[in-house]
Amino acid sequence: MSIRHGYYAGWRDAQYEASPDGDKVRLYASRHADGFLQVSPDRYVQVVPLADVDRLQYVTTHCTWRGEPFVVLGEHEGWLRVEYSGGKAPVAEQLGLEPFDRGVYQAWASRHEVEDLREETV
Repeated sequence: MSIRHGYYAGWRDAQYEASPDGDKVRLYASRHADGFLQVSPDRYVQVVPLADVDRLQYVTTHCTWRGEPFVVLGEHEGWLRVEYSGGKAPVAEQLGLEPFDRGVYQAWASRHEVEDLREETV
């Protein structure tokens, strides 16, 4: 399962990372596709009307780590960047999580240690 966190849009029978902007949507691809412009070595973008998009949804990946609920923010070489979603500062501190912001705690977790990895869409 790939880790997804953010907006995704269906367009012309494909799924793209997306960024809504009023009545338009920016679609992102990691390799060249017709109509997409290269903006960095592995990043291509195309702006399309929102009306042309089949679906636009916000996707988050969730998991359980060390018996507690987390949101998965990203992945790097077998490690997941996780953010505690249990809302209990003493539990976050007991787990040794890094304070990221007021009331926000994050950590790197081995992908092999997480359980119940699942996506939720809005």
